[in-house]
Amino acid sequence: MSRIRSKNTKPEVLVRKRLFSRGFRYRLHDKKFPGKPDIILTRYKTVIFVNGCFWHGHQGCKYFIIPKTRTEWWTSKILSTSLNDLKVMELIRLKGWQVLTIWECQLKKNLIEETMEELVSSIRENI
Repeated sequence: MSRIRSKNTKPEVLVRKRLFSRGFRYRLHDKKFPGKPDIILTRYKTVIFVNGCFWHGHQGCKYFIIPKTRTEWWTSKILSTSLNDLKVMELIRLKGWQVLTIWECQLKKNLIEETMEELVSSIRENI
């Protein structure tokens, strides 16, 4: 578990590169925000979390499968992560910021262009 990265993951870097190429400028992992969001777009008052389907318990996703060993421990861990995500999102919304979440499964080759178009339109709606 100590080797699991929380910053600069492959999905996160992919989203950042796509946003940058579309002209968006951002900050990363700002400690001023609860949960240290992956991407902060201050101009649009928007934060983006890029979540792994397994680690954050993406319901209904084929990549979210509870392991067969230590099932109770994993269920508890993933549930606490999901609850923490909800709490963090609410705190950020109370500050008047928009919170967007991108799931790892949305960044697969056949879905990434559609996902990025939806993300960009969601960001621009908030102006």
